[in-house]
Amino acid sequence: MSRSLRRGVLAATVLSLSVVSLSACGAGGDAQTLQVKPDSAATSVGDIKIQNANVITQPELNAKGPAVISATVFNSGTKDQKLTAITVNGTGASAALKAASGSGPITVPAGGSVVIGGKGNASAVLASGREAVKDGDIQPVTFDFSSTGKVQLGAYVVPAKNYFVGFGPTQMPQPSGSPSASGKPTGSASPSATGKPSAGATPSGTATKSAHQGH
Repeated sequence: MSRSLRRGVLAATVLSLSVVSLSACGAGGDAQTLQVKPDSAATSVGDIKIQNANVITQPELNAKGPAVISATVFNSGTKDQKLTAITVNGTGASAALKAASGSGPITVPAGGSVVIGGKGNASAVLASGREAVKDGDIQPVTFDFSSTGKVQLGAYVVPAKNYFVGFGPTQMPQPSGSPSASGKPTGSASPSATGKPSAGATPSGTATKSAHQGH
């Protein structure tokens, strides 16, 4: 083989190896550094189309508390439609619905859309999430609309982690067995010399319940 031919073969080999190496590095970098949105359920019936339907549970498996249903609902029709109910098939569980404004029904405007779940959006809350659904399942869920009627699809059941943190339940339960902040006696809780409780004997905190924000 001549010297020039050997040079050509060597150059082609180096170029091929470089392309393979760059392709491998690119795939590895994407896999490690890019946060790819997971697959999500979608379906359409008549004028109604539902995308990105998920049931989002508490972030920890042993935590009890509400779950939420997240989705984007599109209305291609010429009339507004009200979302009257969302039920979890086979469980009897029904979500408590709230419009983004905080009152009134969830209305999907004609030619528009509504996002359910996430801060500042409409919300659909399942009071007993762990009893109704199981992480990792594809759970049949039915959306009921004023004109289109029932629209069923399989929603992914996922914990409120990673991509779903901002769409998960806002009411997080305390770990069972952990004392509350006001459960510890304070030094001022003993009665005063007059036999009347001192001013410091009043409870140091009051229990509050955070209002659920819509998704």
